[in-house]
Amino acid sequence: MVNFAQVVREHWVHILVPIGFVIGCYLDRWNDERLSAFRNKSLLYKRSGSLAVWKDF
Repeated sequence: MVNFAQVVREHWVHILVPIGFVIGCYLDRWNDERLSAFRNKSLLYKRSGSLAVWKDF
């Protein structure tokens, strides 16, 4: 029977790369949610009546 530590020692790349990919995807989505929540609160992206002025030109 193969020892678990030996399998991890021989195939650590095959274990860490997918785990890193999953963690990276999770952190990317979490950061996107944080940035979109900030954008929704930001005054730069709020809609106002001043947009109608630019449409006249």
